[in-house]
Amino acid sequence: MPKDASAPTLAATDPANHARTSAGHAESQPSRAPRLKTPEIVKRVFDRFPLRTYEACELPQGRTSSRDEHALFVFTTQADAKAGRSSYNPGCLKWQAYLRFQGLDFVTVPSNNHASPSGALPYLLPAEATSSGRAPIPSTRLQRWLKDGDQSGAKRPQDRGSGEGRPSADNQMRYDAYLSLLDHKIRNAYLYTLYLCPSNFDSIARPLYVDPSTSNSLARLTVSIQLRDAAQAELLKQAATIDAEVLYQGSCQAFEALSELLGEGRYFFDEQKPGLFDASVFAYTNILLDETKTWKETRMLEDLRQFGNLVKHRERLLQQYF
Repeated sequence: MPKDASAPTLAATDPANHARTSAGHAESQPSRAPRLKTPEIVKRVFDRFPLRTYEACELPQGRTSSRDEHALFVFTTQADAKAGRSSYNPGCLKWQAYLRFQGLDFVTVPSNNHASPSGALPYLLPAEATSSGRAPIPSTRLQRWLKDGDQSGAKRPQDRGSGEGRPSADNQMRYDAYLSLLDHKIRNAYLYTLYLCPSNFDSIARPLYVDPSTSNSLARLTVSIQLRDAAQAELLKQAATIDAEVLYQGSCQAFEALSELLGEGRYFFDEQKPGLFDASVFAYTNILLDETKTWKETRMLEDLRQFGNLVKHRERLLQQYF
């Protein structure tokens, strides 16, 4: 996904903007340097023009954000943010939906990876009334932040019901297996169909991620190449070649498995309320089924439509929370 306001690039691990992880660095013992005397001429310069340390700039507040409300910074448009509509980015929509499921009152603010403290979206800027102050909360810490109950304007965890979308501990392996379908089979096909299908890139990716970043035609071309190259590189990490048919077959099989898992239930894993897994599925199904998006290559969309309970699951969440 776009990472820079003027020239967005894709995060290394996920063009759909999952949080990045940084490589560890070996610690080394610093050597003690000898104390050097400042030359007199340099000292006179700094006496005349002393160094001044300025206070750090505040994080962007956004036109719709105030210190009295939580603000979720996501990929979205000004109009959609004002109307509270869903993000067009799966990584952002996952957490936007989950926070809604958990009863948190917040506003969405249009942003990009370059403006994020962690280098990736989404992140939450809490209301000033919280004990954590205005320190930004990256997506990797949102669940813990909610469970800690450190939120003004949110229901306490005990008031929300279960809604975690997770099975019991003895069924954890099963949960992880289904989550893997989303993180690999469906995500890979989505990367291909959005970024590497020229017709979809021109009709959807370019208007959402390229055109808003700059009006310069040469810069737009550069950004487009970066986005497509990053998606291609990500897919080639998992296979020697990119085979569209293999990717689409994998995502269709994943949709079928998710459909069987959901069955006749309203939410996954027979939860009383939607949880994080529901949000993870909704993040893809809602974008694919969004009638405002002009998908030219529709193979993935057509495969999804075969599974009526997944379509109804998406409609149910869209009506209840958006």
